[in-house]
Amino acid sequence: MKAIESKTVLIIHIMKKIKSKILTTLILMVFIISSCDGLLNVDPQQSIDSEIALNTSDNVESVLIGAYDALSDDDLFGGEILYEPDLLADDNVNNEVQWTGTFEEPEQIWRKDIQIENAQVSQTWDAAYNAINLTNTVISALDVVNEDIRGRVEGEARFIRGIIYFNLLKLYGMPYSAGNIGTNLGVPIVTTPTNEINEESEVPRGTVEAGYQQVLNDLETAESLLPETNGIYASSSVAAAILSRVHLQMGNYNLAREAANRVINSGNYSLTSEYADAFNRTSNSSEDIFSIQVSEQDGANSMNLFYASADFGGRGDIIVRPPHIALYEAGDDRLALFYDGSTRTGKWSNQFGNIGVVRLAEMYLTRAEANFRAGPPYVGDDPINDLNTIRGRVNLPFYASPTEFDLDDILLERKLELMFEGHLLHDLKRTQRSVGNISYNSGQILYPIPQREIDVNPNLVQNDYYQQ
Repeated sequence: MKAIESKTVLIIHIMKKIKSKILTTLILMVFIISSCDGLLNVDPQQSIDSEIALNTSDNVESVLIGAYDALSDDDLFGGEILYEPDLLADDNVNNEVQWTGTFEEPEQIWRKDIQIENAQVSQTWDAAYNAINLTNTVISALDVVNEDIRGRVEGEARFIRGIIYFNLLKLYGMPYSAGNIGTNLGVPIVTTPTNEINEESEVPRGTVEAGYQQVLNDLETAESLLPETNGIYASSSVAAAILSRVHLQMGNYNLAREAANRVINSGNYSLTSEYADAFNRTSNSSEDIFSIQVSEQDGANSMNLFYASADFGGRGDIIVRPPHIALYEAGDDRLALFYDGSTRTGKWSNQFGNIGVVRLAEMYLTRAEANFRAGPPYVGDDPINDLNTIRGRVNLPFYASPTEFDLDDILLERKLELMFEGHLLHDLKRTQRSVGNISYNSGQILYPIPQREIDVNPNLVQNDYYQQ
């Protein structure tokens, strides 16, 4: 039965890819139809000439909306780029979470036994470069965008491209903390539109250093161009929040705390009064800096699908185990969010709820950690006050003195606050902590470069671990 179900998943993944290509082509064909005087002279073609398709400001904005939609794909921030790293981060000796489903691909990830033909690994790569291609298309056509919105449009496209490349680097490339950033390989950096969806034009993998520089360039430019508020779309604070995450991953603590402080001091966000109120929302909470919008009509929520029980519309394939529950202090309100005998997290119990990508609590924790590491003069506030802000909301006693906590306490607070939101693997790697008995820089906790990509691109090099 497992083999049959795995083949079914593979077929679904293939159909999703075909659907994505068809949808993108149809969108661009609509642009052609709306911009050509007569269709009889238009030859059938596999790819679309961007000069024809993107000749108006409205058309470019439509492609930008398509890039947001691609970002929300279930293989990306629709869930799988979040829950699968959490599976990979689990210590298989003293499991805090467990994959109990029959789908083979997530099970390989949880067991740290990923095969190079893993369909989900391939689909995430595919979806990422599809979205990147859309942002590249927008950026290439900025000259036709109305001048009064041109900066915003570029900023949004660069934000999307930057956050996707950041996550690709963390999954498919060696961690920044491992050193050798000038020689360790990241992912192909493609910044111009390609004619075929997900075709990298035989671009080789760039170094980790080059990849992070691309991410920084995109996000810094985005922050400078975006408005302070922008509805559910990327704003300057959204870009700053992800920048704080990037700098923390790189160990740039001064820059991490400054970026987090900009978000906190923007005045655009506030913690929800109750911890549970930050989740299962059909509209953004006061705490949400950026969320994937999900509704009954549109959007995917794989977090609900795999974390929630059938009573809440999920499969319940990921369960929480006692070693994780034991990490919380007595009286911690975060414990109340678990259900079914504390075997399931309640963060994802609304199948039509938004998927939070970054929220204000993370900014307080980033500022606290970065200030603790960098030392005084502190940016924004003392670490003790930021920690107490997080602890106070969940009914935990305040620290009375800086001598009562250390870096391990800060990292534990971060883990418990942000657990099941896609942070753990990346936090373990940046702090050089092992996953069970697997070293933080082991290729065993990297994704392989999809075999089909290597087959069509002779310039791609497989990660060392998967060449054994």
